Amino acid sequence: MLKKKWLLFFVFMLSVGFVLAACNEDDSSKEEGNKTQAEGGDDGASGEPQKGGTITGAMDTAPAGVFNPIFYEEAYEANILDFTHESLVSQNKELEFEPHLAKEWEINEDQTEITLKLEEGVKWHDGEEFTANDVVFTYKAISTHGYIEAGGIRSSEFAERLLGYEEFSKGETDEFEGVVAEDDYTVTFKFTEPNVTILKDVSFSIIPEHIFGEVPIDEMPEHPATLNPGEVIGTGPFKFTEMLEREQYVLEKHADYWKQEPYLDKIVWRVVDQSVMLGLLESEEIDFIADPSGVPAPDYETVSGLEHVEIIEQPDFGYQLMGFKINHRTDADVEAGKIEPDNWVPNEDMSEQKVRQAMAYAIDRNALVDNLLYGHGSVINAPIAQQFWAYDEEAATKYEFDPEKAKSLLDEAGYKDTNDDGFRETPDGKEWVVNLNYPTGNKLREDSAPILEKFLEDVGINIDLRQPKEMTAYQEELEKDNSDWDLYLLGWSLGSGDPDPVGLWNAGAPYNYSRWNNEESEKLLKEAVKTPEAFEQEYRAKKYSEWQSVFSEDLPALLLYAQNKIYAHNKRLNGVNPMPYSYNNEPENWWVSD
Repeated sequence: MLKKKWLLFFVFMLSVGFVLAACNEDDSSKEEGNKTQAEGGDDGASGEPQKGGTITGAMDTAPAGVFNPIFYEEAYEANILDFTHESLVSQNKELEFEPHLAKEWEINEDQTEITLKLEEGVKWHDGEEFTANDVVFTYKAISTHGYIEAGGIRSSEFAERLLGYEEFSKGETDEFEGVVAEDDYTVTFKFTEPNVTILKDVSFSIIPEHIFGEVPIDEMPEHPATLNPGEVIGTGPFKFTEMLEREQYVLEKHADYWKQEPYLDKIVWRVVDQSVMLGLLESEEIDFIADPSGVPAPDYETVSGLEHVEIIEQPDFGYQLMGFKINHRTDADVEAGKIEPDNWVPNEDMSEQKVRQAMAYAIDRNALVDNLLYGHGSVINAPIAQQFWAYDEEAATKYEFDPEKAKSLLDEAGYKDTNDDGFRETPDGKEWVVNLNYPTGNKLREDSAPILEKFLEDVGINIDLRQPKEMTAYQEELEKDNSDWDLYLLGWSLGSGDPDPVGLWNAGAPYNYSRWNNEESEKLLKEAVKTPEAFEQEYRAKKYSEWQSVFSEDLPALLLYAQNKIYAHNKRLNGVNPMPYSYNNEPENWWVSD
């Protein structure tokens, strides 16, 4: 039996996941400074950590309002859940899994079972004890028949490989075999086949059975314990206690937190426009700017000049994209909450591969990085985080800026300007207008939209640049496959547990908003986790390399850039130690100096 026992070294985990400075100073000194910043941590104030105090963070968009790990969808809600909920295992800066709510584990020889010993004495925010039953309940919930129809999107990533998942999720049996409580502090996960992502699969945030145990799955998204401060219950170092919706969100310390009592009394999130955020940081009305947007790249020099502010810069664990709506779901499937690729209706123009490729050649992505990010980022062509071993830039089609190539591809596809108005018509001679949709909140993305419009119109594509929508409304339309959408802008903060992109890009993934259905992609994604071959990292790397080639050629989305994360905080805040994928790490260790 393969046995892995780990010492008690813990980090706080983000469950789910979005700049070389243009400077007049000596480059070598700037590089040295950036290296220190990228490693995280700050010298802070001298002396011992002090108890008490409140810090205020800023985010540019309000959370949609779903504060339940099994139903939330976006990074702004994660800014609450990162502090309130925890998982059995977490990760270190090398992305290796380490203990968290589980203090040790054993994996059987054929990698079909993992048994975890839980920490004892862990208390939920309401004082109830955390046990193995909570773990079983959480995984049972995301495996339950009706979970996806209720809006759940976690099963494909964390539950589908569990023993008996298919029968249980279809309602064919009431017996849940995949996760078993051996006793109050021992839980076993059982998988249908040997599992190469076994530790990632047990890393999902846990919710309390005593709160949700009697709640039908379709009622859980609207339950008070999902929506309301004071009723959201986790085991994390802070409790979600107050909310002035769309304006302010208050977290108070969980004094009985199992690792240690947090130093801070409160963490307050304020929702403020990016245009005023830096002024508030300068005037010390806010203490930190972090995930998901961070400090805008154009403001780097201004912020770096503030004596009372510390900057941390590191590559983002994600990317921004322009997606192509290749297919749409039927109204009936949207109403039923189903994702059935066989029923999809092609979006006539965006389903033409040459059109998508032409748009990629028409856009100067290096110009976006240079002029919008001020060099604080990079152009990427493969939709796997650069920090992962599976990322292979060389496998992907590069799509260098080439307007003439773009025009040639459009001509080949039959999209030509037949009436000399400067814009191309469809192959059957009809007016061709392509709409471009984007959300508010992220200024960089908002600034990108009209630039993309100009690039595309320069090769003869008539773009209808839609009025931007607030993120909640935008995501709802994107998710429900509004049938008149062609292009959409979005950013992804990627999961750090494994490079497998199946949760975003396989045909049945809820987050596959392009509704991309490529047979070769589906085949490679399955082969990449097929055992026993997939226990060899070299094998998986080869399959993901082949997949990245398929993705970039068929092009369900054009990856615009990977933006560096620029975090900034008042130097009175100490103990900050970001992970590669999140600023919100070990907040129980944060403290403020006088």
